Amino acid sequence: MQQHEIIFEEFLEMKGLKFTRSRRVILATVFRLHKHFDVEQLYDIIRNTSKNVSRATVYRTIPLLVEAGLIQRSVRSEARDTYEHIFGHPKHAHWVCNICGAVIETDMTGANKLMQNMAKAQSFAIDDISLIISGICKKCQRKR
Repeated sequence: MQQHEIIFEEFLEMKGLKFTRSRRVILATVFRLHKHFDVEQLYDIIRNTSKNVSRATVYRTIPLLVEAGLIQRSVRSEARDTYEHIFGHPKHAHWVCNICGAVIETDMTGANKLMQNMAKAQSFAIDDISLIISGICKKCQRKR
C-alpha cells in the first residue's frame, strides 16, 4: 500500500468511515493524474474504467481528500473549482492566464521563506500558503 493510501485509510478510520472500493478507485485515479482536474473531469475518467462509482460518491469523496491533506483546491477555471494532488509535491504558485485559462506552476521555495519571515515579524503562525497570480501568458501576449 502506498503512503497516500495509508494516510487516507487512517483519516477515514478516524472519522468512522470505511475505505470502500469506490473511494480506492477515486484516490488511485486522482494520484494517476498529473494535472489540475475538476470533479466532472475526474468522474468522466473514472467512468471509463469503473462503471460502479457514482458521480455522488466522487463529489462526496473530494472534500474528504482535501480534509485529509492529500489534494487541494488549486484554481477556479471556467466557473468550476479545480483540484490537484499535493501529497509529496513541493508548494508551488499558480500563474493563470486571464485570456486562455492556462495554468503555469512554479516552485515557491523562495516565496515561502519570505512569507515565513514576514509572518514571524507579525507574530503570525501560518497554516498554509496558496499563491495564485493572474495575468496574460506569453502565448496570448504574442496574439495581441
